[in-house]
Amino acid sequence: MKAVVFHGIGDIRLDDVADPAIEQETDAIVRLTASAICGTDLHFIRGTMEGVKPGTVLGHEGVGVVEQLGREVRNLKAGDRVIIPSTIACGYCSYCRAGYYAQCDNANPHGKQAGTAFYGGPEQTGPFSGLQAEKARIPFASVNLVKIPDDVSDDQAIMLSDIFPTGYFGADLAGIKPGHTVAVFGCGPVGQFAIASAKLMKAGRIFAVDAVPDRLEMARAQGAEVVDFNTEDPVQAIRQATGGIGVDCAIDAVGVDAVHAHTGPASHDPGVPKQEQQAAATAPHAQPSDGNWVPGDAPGQALDWAVRALAKAGTLSIIGVYPPTDNTFPIGVAMNKNLTIRMGNCNHRKYIPELVELVRTGVIDPLAVLTKREPLASAIDAYKAFDRRKPGWVKVELEVSA
Repeated sequence: MKAVVFHGIGDIRLDDVADPAIEQETDAIVRLTASAICGTDLHFIRGTMEGVKPGTVLGHEGVGVVEQLGREVRNLKAGDRVIIPSTIACGYCSYCRAGYYAQCDNANPHGKQAGTAFYGGPEQTGPFSGLQAEKARIPFASVNLVKIPDDVSDDQAIMLSDIFPTGYFGADLAGIKPGHTVAVFGCGPVGQFAIASAKLMKAGRIFAVDAVPDRLEMARAQGAEVVDFNTEDPVQAIRQATGGIGVDCAIDAVGVDAVHAHTGPASHDPGVPKQEQQAAATAPHAQPSDGNWVPGDAPGQALDWAVRALAKAGTLSIIGVYPPTDNTFPIGVAMNKNLTIRMGNCNHRKYIPELVELVRTGVIDPLAVLTKREPLASAIDAYKAFDRRKPGWVKVELEVSA
């Protein structure tokens, strides 16, 4: 089968790989109909998150059709259309039962303290073959597949595999209450869904901080008050707009790559010599070559802005991805403001059934965030356009099969 495969920093390819097979009686094999490219995938290609083994199939967003089932999968049948939650959970440990699916004791083969297991990630997350492929093996399939209603399309469902649940998780962590004022730092796909989720939770005002024009326009179309950090100080702008008080809740939807664009080559541009790719990808400020990355001028910039933009006793929600080696945080300012800080990897399986119902009933249509549909055969070119934040490339679906 065809799959997007990691070969090293700055080097991904569309390869022929072996079809997956049932390994445990709790497994399922899913024929993918759609996958997607996520900003987290770019962390691996740039080298800002290390540990991805050469040969790993990338991707952690997927929908498809069940082809095979292990004997212990009792709630599905061949032919079912399904969403694949990005993080993997057993469904029976104490953490899963409490809704902390991303901290499952059993999904990660490295043990209970190993952390979140997900598809297409670094060695310490499993590793599990990813979903930018024609087929995938799904462990603990009774829990890690969610049936898609007939009146929800694949294009809608792919938004429910990762980015909508993650944005909703960020708003949930922020403790948004009716009337609250909220700031979302980073208006990529997850940030857009954080804005949409804040609206669902009846936030009073929502500020959207970014510098990419089409992202800001998408946020404005949702009713957010946009702040372009390239033209003004976002903290000063938010304080001025809130009478000097600041916001009740702030969401960091960016993570480790919250730095200004690097002026060198894009980290996975096949036209750049490999040594130069690697140097660009591992540089402290390595970013796409066209100057369109968010937000700030140093690692941790989004966190710093969020802490300073919050009102006293406000709540900070961190859903942008940071590697285990990152240890930079403005703890003194946060403590002196009595901030509540909540963070983590999304417990996708907790939220997806609820969000499916919101989509099915027309409460929200996630297609507003989906801006590009490209065939799997064009995945490498799609990655390059997404990396450079070209206009119109906010969220990219990879169409795998009919």
